[in-house]
Amino acid sequence: MRVMCISAHPDDMELQCAGTLLKCKARGDEVYVCHVNNGSLGHFEIMPDELAPMRIQEAKNACEMAGFHHMTCDLGDFESYYQNRDQKNILVAKIREANPDFIITMHPDDYMCDHVAASNLVFDAAFMASVPHYMPEIPATDKVVPIYYMETAYGIGFIPTEYVDITEFFDKKIEMLLCHKSQSEWLAEHDNVDYTEGSRIISMFRGLQCGVKYAEGFVQCKAALKMVPQRLLP
Repeated sequence: MRVMCISAHPDDMELQCAGTLLKCKARGDEVYVCHVNNGSLGHFEIMPDELAPMRIQEAKNACEMAGFHHMTCDLGDFESYYQNRDQKNILVAKIREANPDFIITMHPDDYMCDHVAASNLVFDAAFMASVPHYMPEIPATDKVVPIYYMETAYGIGFIPTEYVDITEFFDKKIEMLLCHKSQSEWLAEHDNVDYTEGSRIISMFRGLQCGVKYAEGFVQCKAALKMVPQRLLP
């Protein structure tokens, strides 16, 4: 299968679904990772024009470590808008390039605007990508792509409908997360936040819910044409 994760920022994938994507890779899937925003405002001291390429490179490093294909829309933080047609077209092109069997993306009810915008942009773009006469210069996807929503920040208001046992892949997930040095070091110094411990706690909590050591939870997007009669998650 071909799997695509479309997150808002460069480190959202590692925080919320890297274990699942590693498990997809292990079963033989091609994995494509795209972040909509470039993380330009994710630091109080490093200026946006310096930080954005730094964070894109960190995302590339994490993907290279895992054997994933890396993509970026390279939009500045707080510059993604759900009703922006040009931004939808960028995502249509990315989705058509990957031609995935399913997409994992942000939950539409999360704590900040880039996460919500990414979720809604993906919902529309995934359908638009399947219409051959829309942007006909790029071949359409084979079908309307099913969507799964990843965990919200700190799991607030999130009740999974599906779980993936990531116990075997948890250590690698943390290694990938630590590729984002601009964030892990900044959060530790400025906010006294252990970047990895929060991910461990959430993964243990989801594991407790489904009877394994570490797990990631997802909610399936239940919309016409986006559902299939078999399990797609690993």
